[in-house]
Amino acid sequence: MDKNDVTKHYSNGEVIVVWQSAKCIHSGNCVKNLKPVFNPQQKPWIQMDKGSSGEIKDTVAKCPSGALSIG
Repeated sequence: MDKNDVTKHYSNGEVIVVWQSAKCIHSGNCVKNLKPVFNPQQKPWIQMDKGSSGEIKDTVAKCPSGALSIG
């Protein structure tokens, strides 16, 4: 597996966030907008239970590269 081309799915039971590492340009929009959920210092770095579905959708929509999407 290419560690630079990983796709992961994160769910809170209502929303699924898809992260594609190969598309990520590390703009930091996700962290700046919703750090409790998107925090690279945590494992896993996306913790869906730390934000509302609406907040998560709004933050994912701000991803400039499309690395984050709603599945």
